[in-house]
Amino acid sequence: MKIDSKQTQVLVIDIQEKLYPHIYKKEKVLENSIKLIKGLKLFKTPFVLNEQYPKGIGSTISPIKELLKDVVVHEKVTFSCCKTDETMETIKSNSKKFVIVFGIEAHVCVMQSVLDLLEAGFMPVLVTDCIGSRSPHNRDSAIQRMIQAGAIPATYESILFELCVSAKNEVFKEISKIVR
Repeated sequence: MKIDSKQTQVLVIDIQEKLYPHIYKKEKVLENSIKLIKGLKLFKTPFVLNEQYPKGIGSTISPIKELLKDVVVHEKVTFSCCKTDETMETIKSNSKKFVIVFGIEAHVCVMQSVLDLLEAGFMPVLVTDCIGSRSPHNRDSAIQRMIQAGAIPATYESILFELCVSAKNEVFKEISKIVR
């Protein structure tokens, strides 16, 4: 099943100040996430940004927050973003079947959100190189479970080029610069 840019939205999960420092290979997760966001913005893809209990865990880290400064932040206390009414209403109102998902932690909030998106009839696209956990085992186990449940696995680069479809796409050259 091909991912269509006109049918795509993005769910960013809990890349927050007090979680991020403890993530395995956090610098690579951040670097890839920044590239993904920059690329997706070229397609004018709607973003849904979530933060888990920001009073305790802090806000979205500044490199991500700066890129998404015009996006409404949905606060949550549930692990799944989909269990927060405002988030789910936003996802439904976007009327896009594909939901590109990335963030932290893979085995808790990301996984529960992906499973709930599947249950709600959406097609989650799991950006495997833009999610993280404190341990690689938790991350890898979560990825395996989400894929077995029906999530589409992809890398940030493969998604950006899939949305481009062709080198004739008006954003192709910008996408090529981003992924270099």
